[in-house]
Amino acid sequence: MSLPNVDDLLDRAGFDADESVLTRRQAEVLALREQDIQQATIAEELGTSRANVSSIEASARENIAKARETVAFADALSAPVQLTVEGGTDLYDVPNRVYSACDDAGVKVNRTAPELMKLVGDAAGDAVHGREVRRDITVTVTTDGTVQVRE
Repeated sequence: MSLPNVDDLLDRAGFDADESVLTRRQAEVLALREQDIQQATIAEELGTSRANVSSIEASARENIAKARETVAFADALSAPVQLTVEGGTDLYDVPNRVYSACDDAGVKVNRTAPELMKLVGDAAGDAVHGREVRRDITVTVTTDGTVQVRE
């Protein structure tokens, strides 16, 4: 099997090793995996074991998750709307609280109430169960109306 040219894949994606949280090897493995190439095939091409490719891929995905969390944190710091939703709150009460805080800050939310409840429920993970917010969560809204949820 002939693999795609990794350099071409990385160039098309705009990978810059000096600016990325990923090592070049992590980027190579991810680029190939996104082409639906099996880990064993990648291992053979790179002259390593499938277990090593699996480890590289897992580390890359963890680094990406950390980078996303860092960006979300930075966005939350400057968001004009920061609302703590206390544990014990009914999820159905969250949209009105968010809309009210946004009105006070002059920010327009780009979500309907059902969309907002789904977003909060999904993003909060196990902090929300059914209609109950079980643990405090923070809902932020950026100036462009993007809603983010953090535990």
